[in-house]
Amino acid sequence: MIKLLNQAKAWLTCYAKNLLHHVPTGLDGVARVGARQIYILPTRTGLMFGSVLLLMLLGSLNYQNNLGLLFTFFLASVGLVAMHHAWFNLLGIAVQARGGPPVFSGETAMIDVSLLAEGRRARHDIQARKGHDTALPVHVPGGNQRRVSLGLPTTRRGLLTIETMTIETQHPMRLFRAWCYIATDASTLIYPAPARHAPDPGYAAGDARLPDRTGGEGADDYLGSRNYRHGDSPRQIDWKAFARERGLVVKQFGGDQGQEVWIDWSRLAAPDPEVRLGLLTRQILDVSESGVRFGLRLPGAVEGLAQGAAHVQRCLTRLALFDHAHATDPVR
Repeated sequence: MIKLLNQAKAWLTCYAKNLLHHVPTGLDGVARVGARQIYILPTRTGLMFGSVLLLMLLGSLNYQNNLGLLFTFFLASVGLVAMHHAWFNLLGIAVQARGGPPVFSGETAMIDVSLLAEGRRARHDIQARKGHDTALPVHVPGGNQRRVSLGLPTTRRGLLTIETMTIETQHPMRLFRAWCYIATDASTLIYPAPARHAPDPGYAAGDARLPDRTGGEGADDYLGSRNYRHGDSPRQIDWKAFARERGLVVKQFGGDQGQEVWIDWSRLAAPDPEVRLGLLTRQILDVSESGVRFGLRLPGAVEGLAQGAAHVQRCLTRLALFDHAHATDPVR
């Protein structure tokens, strides 16, 4: 029974979406709002305004007050003009949505929305909305554009795609809400959330030295960091990491042969793939701060030895899109 109800709910949702007129995105990536793609309903203020008009109409008819009838019809005409202007405020506006820079899972992903008022007519109190997340209303002068940022919470790694968003207005008088649904192809990359602590890439889970990593502690070159062990010198503690609430970690130094580090999926014993990706993310961030060359080994993919911000971004992108079929998170 529950399965049938879920199937019926999914069918009704799909049917309702097909009935809605979405503003398509053109070849230039811009969606232009047409006349048959705008919806309009009264707001709470508009409902109260209509209720007052109804009471005024009944009272004027009951007491045969012509002046009251005149004032009632005047206010009703003002409401109709406000409804027309709310619809006209969205008509013809051009919208373009683009994904923001990559963020880590759990952070807020930003979507950049451009609003263009084509022609000489200005647009007032235009808002971009996605679910419960709403940008501040903006005024768009005629022939100009305004950009707003829409923040979206993230819960998992992968490619966050924004399939639809809402553009709305309550101008003028906030008696009516006019809105339209914009179809977009904006997307933002979400990196795995880094773990608070991770084993040093040069050590196995049992804290044993790996054969391809040489050099001892106490030389000149920085190799990375590891968890604090009893007896370590306070001068080797990474106090900056401690201030970032990552616990006590110790800086390691070694010879020239220790300047190349391999961050390997197979060296971690975490059973959950997402936990293992978080550990790899932490290792990449830790090693990148040391300035040494490092590489990344994943099942079916290898990122060669390199260093720098571009290399870090490539490695984090591989982690974000690892097993991409299960990592994509569309937002409808």
